[in-house]
Amino acid sequence: MAEQSLVQDLIDAGIHYGQRASNWNPKMQPFIYGKRNGIHIIDIKETVKGLLLAKRFVSKVVGEGRDVCFVGTKRQAKNVLEDRVPGTGMHRVTERWLGGTLTNFRTIRQRLKRLEELEKIETETNFAGYSKKMESQLRRELDKIRRNLDGIRGMEKLPGAVVVIDVRKEVTAVAEAKKLGIPTICLIDTDGDPDAADIAIPGNDDSMRSIDVVIRELCKAVVDGKQARQQRDEGAEAPASQGDAGQPRRSRRAQFRAEDAGEGSSADAAPARVD
Repeated sequence: MAEQSLVQDLIDAGIHYGQRASNWNPKMQPFIYGKRNGIHIIDIKETVKGLLLAKRFVSKVVGEGRDVCFVGTKRQAKNVLEDRVPGTGMHRVTERWLGGTLTNFRTIRQRLKRLEELEKIETETNFAGYSKKMESQLRRELDKIRRNLDGIRGMEKLPGAVVVIDVRKEVTAVAEAKKLGIPTICLIDTDGDPDAADIAIPGNDDSMRSIDVVIRELCKAVVDGKQARQQRDEGAEAPASQGDAGQPRRSRRAQFRAEDAGEGSSADAAPARVD
């Protein structure tokens, strides 16, 4: 029942509407159901399959103690990430992706330390004692660093996965993640390259509503992963004499295996015709 509701939410959000047929990437052919009025229609079964796989992976990554970084700098994605991601405690990039955010992470951490220094000065003295020119320079520096890096200020180590909205827009982020071997989960429209993603979620990446449904579901997976992490930690702290202290961890692994084995069954049940 929950999955039927998800399918309906995806259809209502228009996630199945792709780009114009003249502006497509042939690699997306396996994810396309058909064409209507010159617009490619994405197979909703493939969208659901990709989204469910992504949710299981995100939950697993978070459950193992790693974090997820959400990337979406286009206007439609920015508002969704700013609304959904902070409540999960994960990281986000919604302004310009700075080259080296992942591949030169040490420098990024230095910039974040600089942000903390400037914020401390602002809080304690409000830049009193500096000349007007220097104060103006420091405030501009503070605003720039905060605008670009505030969403990842808590990211003290490289993430376990990167979620990307629109691989064409975020090509640098995808390339850096691939270079470092960080798995990528990407919402990809019919003009995108599915080979850029480790887990592709075919769908409309221009609609705020469709982006919102996808991010909503992935944020739920983060919450599930955190709960699994907490259960694991509590199990590890239990006295060894109880004999079943390690059971929560084994149960989750068994659950992942069972879910992966049945990956296609639920998606195949989703209706394909949406046009």
